[in-house]
Amino acid sequence: MTLDRRRAEASVSALDLDVDAIGICHACLSFVSIALDDGDEREIKRQTLRLTPVLWDEGLSLPLRLALEGARASGVEDAARALDDVDGFGARTAIARAVVRRLALQLSIRTHAQLN
Repeated sequence: MTLDRRRAEASVSALDLDVDAIGICHACLSFVSIALDDGDEREIKRQTLRLTPVLWDEGLSLPLRLALEGARASGVEDAARALDDVDGFGARTAIARAVVRRLALQLSIRTHAQLN
């Protein structure tokens, strides 16, 4: 059984991932962060679904796997299931999409802080 969206979003906070440290395209991620800023849940979902495979292919996969392995070793609930999902389905998983949303939120917060 794969991890559902609610559990994936709860698990993502335990992952050691930073938008500036993982080397994915901030311009690509900005489409999700702009949607988050606007607060339109339909657009957030659309952009997240559209861009998660792109970000996965350009380098998100390895940092996510490493973060999940670390979380599993630390006993984080659902980390093993999320790792199985990622190994089986890659970017098409709830955990990958939840991570993209989290990274987009980090990007948004940092961008707004730099502008102020």
